[in-house]
Amino acid sequence: MTDIRLIKLTKSYGASRAVDNVDLLIENGEFFSLLGPSGCGKSTTLRMIAGFVQPSEGRIWLGDEDVTDLPPEKRGIGIVFQNYAIFPHMNVAENVAFGLKMRKVPKAEIARKVEAVLAQVGLKGYDERYSRQLSGGEQQRVALARVLVTEPRILLLDEPLSALDKNMREEMKFWIKDLQRKLGITTVYVTHDQDEALTMSDRIGVMQKSRLVQVGSPEEIYERPRTLFVTSFIGHSNILDIEVRGPTPGGARVAFAGTDFETRSAPGLGAGTKAKLVVRPENVVVDPDALPAGAIPFPATVLSETYQGPIVRYRLSVGGQELVAERQNQAHVRRLAPGAAVLAGWDPARCEALAAG
Repeated sequence: MTDIRLIKLTKSYGASRAVDNVDLLIENGEFFSLLGPSGCGKSTTLRMIAGFVQPSEGRIWLGDEDVTDLPPEKRGIGIVFQNYAIFPHMNVAENVAFGLKMRKVPKAEIARKVEAVLAQVGLKGYDERYSRQLSGGEQQRVALARVLVTEPRILLLDEPLSALDKNMREEMKFWIKDLQRKLGITTVYVTHDQDEALTMSDRIGVMQKSRLVQVGSPEEIYERPRTLFVTSFIGHSNILDIEVRGPTPGGARVAFAGTDFETRSAPGLGAGTKAKLVVRPENVVVDPDALPAGAIPFPATVLSETYQGPIVRYRLSVGGQELVAERQNQAHVRRLAPGAAVLAGWDPARCEALAAG
């Protein structure tokens, strides 16, 4: 297995920087996702690791080898793109064997490796089929098999599920993660889909405007966003106007809707600072009778109710600001009508105060 180190990696096109000063260590055997909107630099970063794009500045290390100036074929990397690039005139076995034939591997060894990798990706018996006879998910497995058969030390995946329908994406993301875990291969996965990144990754790097703005586990990224961009890009959030009363050992004391309380916070929020409080909808508790211990109660008015199958979303007015609460749709839970006066609240340990800018 091999780790990946990016040292001040930068790619400029004239005066524009597609990737700006990225420092990153991806551990041996880790499934690491680069997540961000279109144009943020994630695919350019991946292509620099692969060797298809030459950095303007910085270095790329794979294990103990500086590969910055090596061509792609000398890096021991396998890459799968969103368009699978399966040759339509070749059957599955021929597609998978293609890279080995280019390396002039003996025929007997090619046959053995192709048979083994097709079993590995769940395509045993598909040798003679052509792309027109395969589903989207099966074509994706062929593309992965063609890469894995060459035994790369690094696997790069550039939005490989974007061409699949929703149900197939759900199936494939679990399959890819399970396969990666079994192989133990260091993997970098590029996506703009937050659900994919949260589900599949050991760690996530969020990119914004060519820079890496936060790196952490899926739980850290979701529960402890460092910026308003991260919290708005990952999942859905209520972002409320607050005032900081002052720092505390564990975060900050803040004021919202006439109530002061302690919560987690980004560093550097001084007394009197106007800030934003980030509260996930699933952490907002709405109970017309009582709130659980630890939740800070606020009088609220139900503005609307939206039925979404497993959950019901309520839009609330609290202290002159609007926020959304989500409740599980369960038979014993009483539904709330628009106009109802209720108590709404949340555990202050499950929200975050961030700089307003």
